[in-house]
Amino acid sequence: MIEDKNQQRTSLADLGEFGLIDHLTKHFEITQKSTVKGIGDDAAVLDFKSKQVVVSTDLLVEHVHFDLSYMPLKHLGYKAIMVNLSDIYAMNATATQVTISIAVSNRFPLEAIEELYTGFEAAAQVYGVDIVGGDTTSSTTGLIISVTAIGEVNKNDVVYRSGAKPNDLLVVSGDLGAAYMGFQVLQREKEVFKVNPNNQPDLDPYTYIVERQLKPEARKDIVKLLKDLKVKPTSMIDISDGLSSEIIHLCKQSGVGAALYENKIPLDPQVISTCEEFNIDSTTIALNGGEDYELLMTVSQEDFPKIKGNPHLTVIGYMTEKERGMHLITRGETLVPLIAKGWNALKDQ
Repeated sequence: MIEDKNQQRTSLADLGEFGLIDHLTKHFEITQKSTVKGIGDDAAVLDFKSKQVVVSTDLLVEHVHFDLSYMPLKHLGYKAIMVNLSDIYAMNATATQVTISIAVSNRFPLEAIEELYTGFEAAAQVYGVDIVGGDTTSSTTGLIISVTAIGEVNKNDVVYRSGAKPNDLLVVSGDLGAAYMGFQVLQREKEVFKVNPNNQPDLDPYTYIVERQLKPEARKDIVKLLKDLKVKPTSMIDISDGLSSEIIHLCKQSGVGAALYENKIPLDPQVISTCEEFNIDSTTIALNGGEDYELLMTVSQEDFPKIKGNPHLTVIGYMTEKERGMHLITRGETLVPLIAKGWNALKDQ
């Protein structure tokens, strides 16, 4: 959180737009068979043969989606790629390529943008995708990142939000609420630092939740796991805005209701202890926190034996007829209507 005042600074204007692109992308390698032509021409050329193509785009804006006072640029680059790939995996697809566009103000030197692109490159290598194009321009409002992710899927394997049926099981990967609590810890330490710049934050007790905020991972492994288990979800979505919002999306798209059990929601012990420290209800955080990037899916009851006991998947409820509505069943067995209170980028920050 303390900035090095003696950093080398190379003006982006010295390189120009095309010189900057050449400089930042010279080490990018092509690994996907479907990439015929990547960076270096007027457009990328992709060949998916008999596969269906899935495409998703996300926009990340400084002061809306990220805070550079505690978000390292390398981590930001990694996360920008990852959040887009998560949407591809939510379609039960394989991510293959991304394009990256940035708008950057003159307060960023070349060295800062190199850090950002180091994160882009690291994510591309980890997730096995090719960076095949994009754009750069100037900005008067800080840093803006736009990533488009492209993937492929067999026609019979694609999973939409609209396929859930009554009595399907509601299943989630991983655990929930960690990213939001990591955000709370970082915000608190930022405020402490503003009062006393000599204070060094002790983040050791919060390692897991801070990492879930700064460097989350998309669940590519879950797509492979489901394939290995021979389980095709009836519907699926990634959890970016909070569990309650995503359940409501599935219900509305599928024309069903849902029963979610509070005592089944998976929570990491560090989330529980940090919620107690902040005097926040852990269920509320799991429902509304967002940025977990886990996969929420519905699975036919016939497939329950295949997923039963799997450490990566938790059954948290089931789908009902639409008329029964969408409810949280509390530990006291009270029915509470689910409300979408997840993060909203269009609200005043």
